[in-house]
Amino acid sequence: MDGRIPDHHPLRKLFGTLAEKAFTDKLGWPDFNVSDYISQLLVEFTHTDNLYRIKSAKGERVEAVVDLLYESEVTHEARSFEREREVHRHIGDFTLFMAGLFPEYLKRIKTAGLIYHKDFLVDYIKTGKRSYRLVAEYIQGTSSSAMREPALPLFLKLSENFELCVVGLGYIRGDLDRMQHSRYHQARRILLN
Repeated sequence: MDGRIPDHHPLRKLFGTLAEKAFTDKLGWPDFNVSDYISQLLVEFTHTDNLYRIKSAKGERVEAVVDLLYESEVTHEARSFEREREVHRHIGDFTLFMAGLFPEYLKRIKTAGLIYHKDFLVDYIKTGKRSYRLVAEYIQGTSSSAMREPALPLFLKLSENFELCVVGLGYIRGDLDRMQHSRYHQARRILLN
């Protein structure tokens, strides 16, 4: 099954609008490359298969950041530098997504109840920043005409402003929560009156 959401799907417009509002209006950072990247990330990760798209050499889904880091190392599992870059980009995307939209998940990992979770000692913020920086370095080391990826400065911005991006995603989450909440109350008023 193709998990790609069509270009003109309303979800793309919704996430695009929310990202632009969060980054431009609330954070005062009108960088449309960043807000567009964030909105595309949200669209892509609406499918869980994309959230866990990295597969091990055995073809198994890699879910823990610790395992993703292992997969990203050329000296271990990453069969090429291209694979290393791909996995580091995914690590940056995954850690940003989880830290921004699901901070309670990260808190749960750190609690005694999940002490056996593989990511117990992983700092998602530092790991995400490092991974985006490595992606920028890989892109800088390749021919830009051969790359179909966003420009080098985008990944440097994501690395250097990772915490700000997490806050921006938090604003988006708040907007999504309010939208859901208001629709629920609107429907309830209609049904009960």
